[in-house]
Amino acid sequence: MKIRCIPVLALALAACGGGDKGAAPARPVEIAAPAAPGSTAPNLATGPDGRVYLSWTEPRPDSAHALRYALLQDGRWSEPRTVAEGRGWFVNWADFPSILPLGDGGLAAHWLQKNGKEKYAYEVRLVRSRDEGRTWSPAVVPHRDGAAAEHGFVSLWAAGGDSVGVAWLDGRKYAGREEGDPAAETAVMSTLVGADGGMAPETPLDGRACDCCQTAMTATPDGPLVAYRDRTADEIRDIYFTRHAGGRWTEPRPVHADGWKIPACPVNGPALSADGRRVVIAWFTAARDTARVHVAFSDDAGATWSAPVRVDGGTPAGHADVEIVDGGALVSWIERTQGGPAEVRVRRVTRAGTLGEPRVLGGAPERSVPRMARDGDAVVFAWISPEKPSRVHTARMPLGDAR
Repeated sequence: MKIRCIPVLALALAACGGGDKGAAPARPVEIAAPAAPGSTAPNLATGPDGRVYLSWTEPRPDSAHALRYALLQDGRWSEPRTVAEGRGWFVNWADFPSILPLGDGGLAAHWLQKNGKEKYAYEVRLVRSRDEGRTWSPAVVPHRDGAAAEHGFVSLWAAGGDSVGVAWLDGRKYAGREEGDPAAETAVMSTLVGADGGMAPETPLDGRACDCCQTAMTATPDGPLVAYRDRTADEIRDIYFTRHAGGRWTEPRPVHADGWKIPACPVNGPALSADGRRVVIAWFTAARDTARVHVAFSDDAGATWSAPVRVDGGTPAGHADVEIVDGGALVSWIERTQGGPAEVRVRRVTRAGTLGEPRVLGGAPERSVPRMARDGDAVVFAWISPEKPSRVHTARMPLGDAR
């Protein structure tokens, strides 16, 4: 599968103002991460009991890799555990593994394994644990097409009845086709995987989506909500969403009609967070040649959305994440700077659109995806530094400091 992806750095974008000329001093307190040098793709998840899990991809000898994780306990990360390791993994800055805490000692995790000779031929591997990661089930592949093509950009959720929901980008229509073939389209697919490895039928959520932007998912009382970057026949690539309501997935609709026309994937997906029926989404767009990071709110589990609020500093690379907080949200993103490395920034935005002061977490490569997760009355952040070899950094910030 040959995916035409354009990192945002390569786009000729106007640096129009988002309003801040310099970021405020950092307030988050860094926590030493247990990841080895050269580790990449940090990810965060908060369990049903409120505990925060950090996962990452760690290099091993002989070109092997391992998916490892640690638990935040009393302000420190626990000794890391290994989910899986091996050779032939697909390791990529934008398409990365995850861990899903299920409660009562249950965990699910996924990584990506190459399944063909083409660069973007790989599949999803999903495993489960019932004992806090001491042992893991054999891996299952949630897609059953067997095509040597892209299967990734995964979102996981606890689906009830001891099942795990899985949504992913699926490039099976690319297999055996030349680049530019109009029949070669990437779909958004979904299924449920039971504790015994049994799987429900694959369900298409959208038959034509952007090839290499992250999917996002959040749980609401109405059911799961999935967001992703769409791709129309006219190459409009705005953020769309679908909800599982009334026993079915709704017809995909745009969060906002940005109208970003771009003939290739910008590798910049959305992020979601919910508290009950209150939901927030963050995303990057460069419509009308202006790079922006937007945030929008919903009070009805994602059925309708507010007008977007711009939160960046004027020169964003995007790669946003978001956490809903009382009265609004906390959003992070990568901001370019003049003469120095890009920065991971974070700021608060109220439901009415009022912006707090931006704060700098640290430097980061533009081609990376910082993450954050709620930890009670604080937020935990994870990102990689721009030096070689890369290093995973984590920090914690009380919500009271994010004003």
